[in-house]
Amino acid sequence: MGRRWGKTTLGGALVMGAVSLGARVGWIVPTYRNARPLWRFCQQVAALTGDPFKINQADMTVEWGRGWMGIYSADNDTALRGESFDLVIVDEAAMIRAETYTDVIMPTLADRNGRCLLISTPKGLNWFYTEFQRGLTGGNMQASFHAPTSANPLPNIQRAYRLAKDRVSERTFRQEWDAEFIESEGLVFRNIDTLATLQPQAAPITGHTYVGGIDWGRTNDATVFTVIDATAGAVAATDRMVQTNFDLQLTRLRAMHERFHVEAWIGEYNSIGGPQVESLQRQGIPVRPFTTTNATKAQIIDALALAFEQQILQLLRNPVLTGELKAYQSKALASGLMTYSAPEGMHDDHVMSLALAWYGAHRRGVLLR
Repeated sequence: MGRRWGKTTLGGALVMGAVSLGARVGWIVPTYRNARPLWRFCQQVAALTGDPFKINQADMTVEWGRGWMGIYSADNDTALRGESFDLVIVDEAAMIRAETYTDVIMPTLADRNGRCLLISTPKGLNWFYTEFQRGLTGGNMQASFHAPTSANPLPNIQRAYRLAKDRVSERTFRQEWDAEFIESEGLVFRNIDTLATLQPQAAPITGHTYVGGIDWGRTNDATVFTVIDATAGAVAATDRMVQTNFDLQLTRLRAMHERFHVEAWIGEYNSIGGPQVESLQRQGIPVRPFTTTNATKAQIIDALALAFEQQILQLLRNPVLTGELKAYQSKALASGLMTYSAPEGMHDDHVMSLALAWYGAHRRGVLLR
């Protein structure tokens, strides 16, 4: 959420509503100083409604019958250990340590099968960004929502938004007011937002050549098919599947192949990919096997990163795709080689499928731009 969107009001309403229904709620802030707006909100609600809330100023707690809420500071998370909650709200989540969330906060939800709401203005591509991307994929009982400051209809907030646009840097405005996750220095791919403007092609363009990339998955990982319009230097279409049996995956690939008259596919051959590539070859579909090693992966990722630098490959406006690209990381090995991967807990299925398709376009010598 952007600054002044109203996240404290949203969180406060959820807190007081949950407490009134008998829930145990933990509100966690980076420091106690960050809790002041919420605490004022809780006091105002208690005074206005006339409901029998019990306010403890010293301990920053609210009670009503069996319901209870306590405010905790993430910079001293020892007090959280041993607690159990029905609901935890982490305010300005991007400002706390990832370990506080994973090692301290998450266990407090186990006993009561609790829920957690992470609310924050973005701060680069840290763990909060990773959790946001997980919610976009719709898995793990997790969902993500985006609300820029401009979504607040109050006239004074609208005025502040317009003033800020003229007075702060573009990067600051996009992060703090438009609530965008901004690319960080040192990541692999650049210019992502500039390139990700396209909609999928409804049909192939006459005279254009199409090449595809296949990254296989079955349960934890997704299978992703990517088709590139090599003539235009643009991603034409993608198809992403999770927990889909291989027969259906192959059926969907054949449909995409026939739709775009794909000249060549580059398919990952490692592990589960081998039998699928061979099955497609027996059916007459032109699939070239690609064995992924650290060296070959570096080759295709470097080529894709160069295409982004030179801005010669246009992308689809797809939040899962762009999320994977923005989070992708590199690390130097002792040998001097680079290793590439998604952050822990995230996936690179879209990235690998795109990299294979881009590699195929160059390998076939069909890229005309």
